Amino acid sequence: MALNKLSIYGNINIGVYVFTNNHLALVPPHIEDKHRKIIIETLNVEVHEVKVADSALIGILIAGNDNGILLPRIVRDEEYRHIKKLLDINVGILHSRFTALGNIILANNKVALVHPELENEAITVIKDVLGVEEVVKGTIAKLPVVGSVAVLNSKGCAIHPDASEEDIKMLEELFKVNVGVATVNFGVTFLRSGIIANDHGALVGEATTGPEMMRIQTILSV
Repeated sequence: MALNKLSIYGNINIGVYVFTNNHLALVPPHIEDKHRKIIIETLNVEVHEVKVADSALIGILIAGNDNGILLPRIVRDEEYRHIKKLLDINVGILHSRFTALGNIILANNKVALVHPELENEAITVIKDVLGVEEVVKGTIAKLPVVGSVAVLNSKGCAIHPDASEEDIKMLEELFKVNVGVATVNFGVTFLRSGIIANDHGALVGEATTGPEMMRIQTILSV
């Protein structure tokens, strides 16, 4: 079972600190070696330490997929150069009024769902950097922060429990995956805050219950 519990800096909100795709995980500096090892073994990725805007909140500030990652306009020049040098994928800066890109973009390798008020100019950048065929504006459970209320891999998508049947149908058609509602960390509905997942496995915050873990594992097929 490639599903494990984790805390980072003693915090159960592990998703705010880590971005992952199927090949790499970007983490903030100075996480414990045992936690780094759990990330590597569970997600089958290389781990790189980075900062964005001098912040450890990598999971909130970065969005991406296997083709590329998007950094917010507040990234520092030296941080951008460091990340670009580290990674063998597209790295782009999204010049948008939104900076918490992980909260407003939900993407796989083919499609992205984004905040309904995202600027049209940003759509072109997302297509180019992430190499997706389509970028769609929308909401989940009437919430515009689609990246924070859902966790997606190529097998499934776990979403906010207030999502409607129409939401589920839309996401199934858009991403071509199994979609189901879930919670994490003993009832938290903003799933991305407590889950880090790719096609190889998933990590959940340490307050996550057994039934929640089973539900997440079933939806994401990890």
